[in-house]
Amino acid sequence: MSEAPASASRTREFERVLGEVLERAYGTAYHLTRSTHDAEDLVQEAALSAFRHFDQFEPGTNFKAWFMRILTNAFFASYRKKKRRPQTTSLEDAQPLHLLWASQAAGLLEHHKDPASRIVEKLGEERVSEAIAALPEEFRVVCTLYFMNDAPYQEIAEMLDCPVGTVRSRLHRGRRMLQKSLWSLAQECGIVTGLAREGDA
Repeated sequence: MSEAPASASRTREFERVLGEVLERAYGTAYHLTRSTHDAEDLVQEAALSAFRHFDQFEPGTNFKAWFMRILTNAFFASYRKKKRRPQTTSLEDAQPLHLLWASQAAGLLEHHKDPASRIVEKLGEERVSEAIAALPEEFRVVCTLYFMNDAPYQEIAEMLDCPVGTVRSRLHRGRRMLQKSLWSLAQECGIVTGLAREGDA
């Protein structure tokens, strides 16, 4: 006779803790899938799985990390094969400070104290998100959680169930790839030329 109240209490507690992370989870899902519909499906699938296994969650621990691990696992399992993004630039050979060196070569350092930040600012969040989404999968997930979700290394490691050292390594390489991709985007959008003109004005 006590099962119904216990079940109702469990459901209410799950809805409470899920509600606290739902907006962030959807944002992460959108950056991973690049589709509103797929993001909604991914969050729904993760929520259903989390509810089914809620008895495995240890009260008082980090629910967000636990839920995000379920969400990223669901992404790996179901959504990564749906859309393959063609790579239009070789990202692997990017230098650690690619934006800085490219800005210097373009003469932007002569007129702007921090041209890299100006480039990112002018590109805007949407284009930066697109650049992150175009990264190879293992780097895209880590960069999404770090840059778009503001998650610290340890929390990302918990979400992905991997060592912190692996997170640091993937983020380091992902950041290098991202800088090269952002520079290419800035050139395509005329931002580099625009910043150079600002300096000449």
